[in-house]
Amino acid sequence: MKRRNTIQKELILNAVKRLHSHATAEEVYAEIQKEYPSIGKATVYRNLKLLSEDGQIKRIEFPCESERFDDTCSDHYHIKCEKCGKIFDVDMDLVSGLTDKIKDKHGFTFNSYQIVFKGICPNCQ
Repeated sequence: MKRRNTIQKELILNAVKRLHSHATAEEVYAEIQKEYPSIGKATVYRNLKLLSEDGQIKRIEFPCESERFDDTCSDHYHIKCEKCGKIFDVDMDLVSGLTDKIKDKHGFTFNSYQIVFKGICPNCQ
């Protein structure tokens, strides 16, 4: 089912693209509120979910942290700075056939995976 485009959805998509920083929902909300203070937090959260479900942005999940939203939708790896917490894209080809190389002994069918590297970014070194 094709979802309709709304002004709010467009504002949120543009904010994610403008931030281009693997922003949290709170950061997206704060960015939009600068120009549109009447936008509701629930509207931002709901539309981020819809945009990620529709493939217009990528939702990145980290254990014990807020999910983040990426304007680069193609599959790619990330690296997280252990000092400042910023997330960066890793510029490398994906390992081909990775799920085929991992044989699950518990009967799972793989839908997706995320690999996140950790290190210290140049600004924090």
